[in-house]
Amino acid sequence: MNIKVAVVGASGYTGVELLRLLVGHPHTELVCVTSRQFAGQPVARVFPSLAGRCELVFENLAAAEIAARAEIVLTALPHQAAMAVIPDLLVAGCRVVDLSADYRLRDAAVYEHWYQPHSSPQLLAEAAYGLPELFREQVRPARLVANPGCYPTSVALGLAPLLRQGVIDPDSLIIDSKSGTSGAGRGAKLGSLFCEVNEGFKAYGVAGHRHTPEIEQTLSILSGREVKVSFTPHLLPVSRGILSTCYAASRQQLPTAELVEIYRQFYADEYFVRVHPVGSLPNINQVAGSNYCDLGVVADERTGRIIVVSVIDNLVKGAAGQAVQNLNLLAGLPEQTGLEALSAFP
Repeated sequence: MNIKVAVVGASGYTGVELLRLLVGHPHTELVCVTSRQFAGQPVARVFPSLAGRCELVFENLAAAEIAARAEIVLTALPHQAAMAVIPDLLVAGCRVVDLSADYRLRDAAVYEHWYQPHSSPQLLAEAAYGLPELFREQVRPARLVANPGCYPTSVALGLAPLLRQGVIDPDSLIIDSKSGTSGAGRGAKLGSLFCEVNEGFKAYGVAGHRHTPEIEQTLSILSGREVKVSFTPHLLPVSRGILSTCYAASRQQLPTAELVEIYRQFYADEYFVRVHPVGSLPNINQVAGSNYCDLGVVADERTGRIIVVSVIDNLVKGAAGQAVQNLNLLAGLPEQTGLEALSAFP
């Protein structure tokens, strides 16, 4: 079985990561790759890492032309650009996994507060939130999947066991996250130039990062009540990876060993979530290039808090890998198909 797949907006870091994964996928046929910037140029010329593996040429196509070739479309466009094409792809009969923020938030007013006016708010209620470990049953039958953001993925997987079991106070959540510079995209920006990032470390988007409402939406679903968080992202001088440290007040005085066991049981059947043993915490290099989320949890008995450390590769589990995981669900394939690579680091 080969699923005909198109990637729309494939000229960025997430786009090339999608292509890397799809050319190695045993059950997908990459039939169309679009880019306005590089239209007419061979994919392998723009991304030499794909030489000998992808013979396609970047094209600038209308939705109907894409739909005539593909069954499933992965849209790696910026927010606002995605909503301009996705309704037409759905009308044409495609199933879509969207990697932008355009369909992640259920409330159009919330989206418009943090982004801009929404041109297809009627699709927000329909879009399945594509975090398979928590919402896979909604993803399987969906025609539109909203692929989660990178920070929200790391946070939701890190806190889900504690929130679902009522172990922590949802009003106490503080989230401190760090990301590699590829999270800022491939376009030239002053803040992500080598000389600006190298030998530096800074907070950004303090008390106003656009992933905040997505984090709160998911944690509210897990908690069964409205949740607000203090979320501060930071820029690491590395290419890829996210490390989120989550702090919460404990409702129960549980030792670290019991917390680790809660996580192991909660994620016992999850291929891509690995729980560290007592005394061990994850490092971003352990997941670089992979679709894994590694978790560590510690009980701070002195303060009565629980501290969770969650690491992912922002371009894989935080974007392209999770999109392929969702594609596998749509196609009825095992979720790990084409995604079993481990990190190159020890």
